[in-house]
Amino acid sequence: MAYKILIADDEEITVKHLVNALSREGNKAVGTSNGLDALRKIENDVYDLLIADIKMPGLTGIELLDRVKELSPETDVVIITGFGSIGSAVDAMKKGAVEYVTKPFDLDELILKVNKLRERRGLMRENLALKTYLGMDRQVSIIAKSKPMREILDTIEGIRESESNIFFTGETGVGKSLLARIVHFTSRRKERPFLAINCATLTEELLASELFGHERGAFTGAVRTKQGLVEIADTGTLFLDEIAEMAPNLQAKLLKVIEEGEFFRVGGTKPIIVDVRFIAATNQDVRSAISRGKFREDLYYRLNVMEIAIPPLRERKDDIEPLARYFLQKHLPKSNKKITEIQQEAMDVLRSYSFPGNVRELENIIERAIMLEKTSVITPASLPQSMKVFQIETVQPGKIKTIEELNKEYAERVVEFFGENRSRAAEALGISRTSLWRILKEE
Repeated sequence: MAYKILIADDEEITVKHLVNALSREGNKAVGTSNGLDALRKIENDVYDLLIADIKMPGLTGIELLDRVKELSPETDVVIITGFGSIGSAVDAMKKGAVEYVTKPFDLDELILKVNKLRERRGLMRENLALKTYLGMDRQVSIIAKSKPMREILDTIEGIRESESNIFFTGETGVGKSLLARIVHFTSRRKERPFLAINCATLTEELLASELFGHERGAFTGAVRTKQGLVEIADTGTLFLDEIAEMAPNLQAKLLKVIEEGEFFRVGGTKPIIVDVRFIAATNQDVRSAISRGKFREDLYYRLNVMEIAIPPLRERKDDIEPLARYFLQKHLPKSNKKITEIQQEAMDVLRSYSFPGNVRELENIIERAIMLEKTSVITPASLPQSMKVFQIETVQPGKIKTIEELNKEYAERVVEFFGENRSRAAEALGISRTSLWRILKEE
């Protein structure tokens, strides 16, 4: 993403000189000789850096600084001052300016200051992007002992040099977001931002603002211009979880970004150019959604350059034991307990269970078992009663239940246990409320 600089100085020759010099350094620099015009530019766009002279017509540099900190607090400000106005420069620093230079200034010194600020801004953007890791290290790892998961990792390894968009499908909790991170951190974009958003958790208006940002005054409460995730993820990767929940008009805007590499902020009139790799995921039948007019077919094919279907945990039993041991070691330190192992009988219960909530549910079960266990090993007594009932059910010819039927029965028992509170039941199962609703609705 280009480093955007606005230069405001009452001397037009100085403005022209600085715009040319800073543009040659790879920045996107524009200038004006009027403080009010500079304010209008800031109201209509986002700048990384403002270089402002203290004395200007329209607005002084100090007045402009005050307005910038209201409208765009993330914008750095460098004040230009004469030798006789050092006191004003100090006041500007107290109000939030990051630097000041005195006239006549040394151009090389100013360029050096700008380069340092640009480097710092790059680190800030990267830190913002890294918030999605929730403390995870860049060295993302995954436990994959089963053949299906090893084949998926082989596929990811085979496309590490590719820039293609990827579409993950699979039930809630199978590990789609983790695999998206692995795709990013084994790709050529691994040093660039990785951001993620769940399209099912926000209203259409909030999702539009989060993805594409908004201009000041675009809607009630938009008191300043905001960059969206698509803009912040420039040169990196954006993971769109539960993409099938996205509203049709937002799907159209996303398609434009993929096809043309540009978009408009909400309320904006100027296109913003970006280079983003998209990884999408859903737990729904996308082709069914397309046939029902809920999902754009053209967007599906733009995202689905490579589709990777992740099987549910019940279809990769070999992963249950190593995952259970991993979650034991993950959650044990905060429990202050000295549990050393998972008893084989308990492991047998886990392996026989269907896990409607997949890996996420397994983690919740192990964390709960750690809290309940009173011995040095995890025993069946610390596992949910419904799992043990499931294990000892007698299989009789003609009365074999489908996985969907068992999932629905178990979900109904959990909902009943929580007094018909579906939100708490979904949280306990490690699935979304929408997924729980679908399981209960299945005939």
